[in-house]
Amino acid sequence: MIVDFQTHYTPPELQKGDPTRMSVQLDQNGNPNYLLNPLLTDVPAFLRMMAHTGIDACVLSSGPGFDQPDVGKCKLINDRLREIETQHPGRFVGLAHVPVLKPEEMRAELKRCAVDLGFPGVVIASEIQGLPLDHDALRPFWKEVADLGLYVFIHPLPNVIAWPQMYADDLGRILGWEFSLMTATLRLINSGILDELPHLKVQFSHFSGGIGRYMARIKGFQQRSVWGTQDIPRHNRQPAKSLDHYINERLYYDFAGWAGPDPTATWGAQWVRHGLSEVPFSQCVFATDYPQAVRDPEEIAGYVTAVRNLDANAKAVVEGANVDIPTTLAIPLGFIVNELITNSAKYAEGHVSVRIEATSPTDRSLSVVDAGPGMPAGFKPEDSKGLGMKIVLSLVQQIGGTLSILPGDN
Repeated sequence: MIVDFQTHYTPPELQKGDPTRMSVQLDQNGNPNYLLNPLLTDVPAFLRMMAHTGIDACVLSSGPGFDQPDVGKCKLINDRLREIETQHPGRFVGLAHVPVLKPEEMRAELKRCAVDLGFPGVVIASEIQGLPLDHDALRPFWKEVADLGLYVFIHPLPNVIAWPQMYADDLGRILGWEFSLMTATLRLINSGILDELPHLKVQFSHFSGGIGRYMARIKGFQQRSVWGTQDIPRHNRQPAKSLDHYINERLYYDFAGWAGPDPTATWGAQWVRHGLSEVPFSQCVFATDYPQAVRDPEEIAGYVTAVRNLDANAKAVVEGANVDIPTTLAIPLGFIVNELITNSAKYAEGHVSVRIEATSPTDRSLSVVDAGPGMPAGFKPEDSKGLGMKIVLSLVQQIGGTLSILPGDN
């Protein structure tokens, strides 16, 4: 199954430019900062592209919502994405768009998207209203997405970095966006947010601007005492663990970032080959950036084939990995999941998520997450008198597992 983790849709009500031709949006300094592509509103074109290329599902985000302070526009985008999901079951997955810096509106809309609309994640820009992603004003956002179990997709800011040297040759989009992604990545790591929220999932677009190429330089400068920054505020920050831990284990990256549309197969495969040599393939997801970086179904089909043929790791990312569970485990797990979902249906409202993920090369974690009130403080499964919990605990012990009941951010 091929899932495209970065595609873009704009509700017609928010689309700018001439609907009959390609154009570009300019900022106040005359710099191009967003492609106004009529295909952004064309869902039938998405479906034709998917049919031609073999892409089974597309994760949708919307440019006008990456850094959108107006909750009304966020709701409009979110509702349109849910409509597309409903009209084409299994083909599209919407991401939430929220006014990040307005805590009450942000929390309410995030919860609506997670519980009522069933979105698995939220998209934000690499800067929010000019603020870095580790700014204190964003702390409520990070805590809320972790509590709800949502992943965060970080897309380049929909603007040009305010640096006059970028104001020519389309450098804001060519290099500025990638620089912004790398900057956001390092600030997020050094801020301690990933340590405070150990189960937070973050997907950076474009291989995080190609950050893997710079790791030897980055790790060198992280030795603060060697470079004289150990006592300088803001420049002496250190995360709890090594940079390799965050880059190779905590963060995720998508394949987008190259710019087509021609020759898509050659340039796209080259970009992916370099990216996979710099970050673990296990942390990567497939993406095309349709319909912005590439638009023609034939070109996209060539890109899919070229990337799939790079090597076994690239093929695994494109096609997805199967999780093989022996019958001796599958049957008990089935009963466990059934019991936990039944409990969620009785006591929780809205969306219930079931997921399985690797926690080490040999271990897997199966979780059932809901938006219910949770268990009382100090609850111990082994002391429960309920038949359902006793069944779950018995089955977990039977397969040699461990049972944890934790709040949403865990």
